Amino acid sequence: MAAGISYHIHACFLLCATLLCIGQTDAIDLEGHLQQLRDNYDILAAILNLLETLERKVEQQESELGELKAEQQRIRTAESFQRRILPSDAAGMHERHRHPSIGTGGAILRSCSHIRAALPSQTSGMHWIDPDGQGVGDDPIHVYCNMTTDIFQGSTAVLHDSESRISVSHCTEPGCYSRVIQYSATTKQMSALAQLSDECHQSIRYDCTSAPFEINGNIYSWWNDRHGKPQYFWSGSRASSVHTCQCGIEYNCIEALSDCNCDSSLPTPLADIGVITDKNVLPITRLNFGRTVLENSSGMHTLGRFECTGQVAVQGMPSSCQDLWLIGHTLSGLYSVMGVAAIVENVYCNFTKLPNDPGFQKSLGFGFADIKSSPTYFYVQKNTTFSATGIPMPFEVNKVNVGGAMDLTTGIFTSPRPGRCFFSFTGLAQFPFASPYKLRLGVGIYLNGYLNGRGWVANTARNQNQWSQFTLQSTLNLNAGDRVWLQITDMSDGVYLYDSNSHYTHFTGWLLEEETFDSH
Repeated sequence: MAAGISYHIHACFLLCATLLCIGQTDAIDLEGHLQQLRDNYDILAAILNLLETLERKVEQQESELGELKAEQQRIRTAESFQRRILPSDAAGMHERHRHPSIGTGGAILRSCSHIRAALPSQTSGMHWIDPDGQGVGDDPIHVYCNMTTDIFQGSTAVLHDSESRISVSHCTEPGCYSRVIQYSATTKQMSALAQLSDECHQSIRYDCTSAPFEINGNIYSWWNDRHGKPQYFWSGSRASSVHTCQCGIEYNCIEALSDCNCDSSLPTPLADIGVITDKNVLPITRLNFGRTVLENSSGMHTLGRFECTGQVAVQGMPSSCQDLWLIGHTLSGLYSVMGVAAIVENVYCNFTKLPNDPGFQKSLGFGFADIKSSPTYFYVQKNTTFSATGIPMPFEVNKVNVGGAMDLTTGIFTSPRPGRCFFSFTGLAQFPFASPYKLRLGVGIYLNGYLNGRGWVANTARNQNQWSQFTLQSTLNLNAGDRVWLQITDMSDGVYLYDSNSHYTHFTGWLLEEETFDSH
């Protein structure tokens, strides 16, 4: 269309020049003839400028029409996401022909990698998957599977409404342009896909002219992760830097002191292209840009699909509900897993949640027949005398400390789980000199700083040296994290708790019964 307008401009120019020249054949004054030619030239120049202005407006309208068509396509794509219909049990056989990711048993697999492993003949295309587990959590999602990525695995790509090149509107303030990314999957399903996969990534490109991400310490652009938190790195992972682009990582930005090409002060078209690789924060949920208000400023963003590949491998016997979830368990209930110290532990797994959710895994105690988690018990001794008051009693000899709940250096037992614990103490008090007065030594058991019980002994033969053994037992209801220790509560001058390599002082305890949890 622009070429046609240029042709008409030149034709008009020649026609007008011819008519004007013919009109001057009767002129007799040479000077007047020249002046007339000058005037005619000015008129023609004005007409030419007008036609060029019209040509620019036509080109602008064509550009706006192209952007409008792209926006309409984006809206149609978003609406198709909202209208997607999932296969029902009643139409299972019919849907299996439409959705080849549904296996012969009616199960929808959890990722394209799982489809590739189970059905090697599957081709690339749109497939249904259910990352958080079929029958629990959110509905299955429709994704693009690239089955040619690797012979042993397929890549899973989640579509969204911002994959095309989109212009950033002109504005001044930081983040004044903000676009929410609408995916064809829920946040929970994408989080589950990330936890299942060996790696995930998402590409992003920003074409810019005088539109910096950051300048003079002022941040104008950022993106929000799947948790809604702002992030300022445009390639790599959070370990890369607080603010950086791929050229900043490779030290080849157009300006050596810049972390991104778009941060350059050059008023020329530039671009930053990166791949976000931190699967714990992906996908990108919002893009925010600013400072595109200058006359020559511009910004265009292009966001790639959220893509994951591979499977997280579980080696040996599962050691947690997360391991069970990774290998495909979806039925909530009691499971046996390999706990600490190579001891089988029984746990309750709530597979309606994801591994990172609170309440996903709960340890169980004796509340169920023959079910217990990792045992906790200790037996420690002293080999030196002790006479300090007001502080927990430390121990030097570790005979048994299964579960690691007893800290000998501090003398403090920290309950790893809620339940009932039994403690027993035996000590030898020495009254080293004869005294006409009654001498004493008392030791108490403390729970979170409060005295819960006390053992006490006094000299019986006041006129001679004496050793007296005494004991203390206690059963306490503890919460996870509660702390228990021994402490001298009262002591006469010169009296002390005696010990040597013969070990007269003993402290033992064990978890009798754990509190159990319900499934909610």
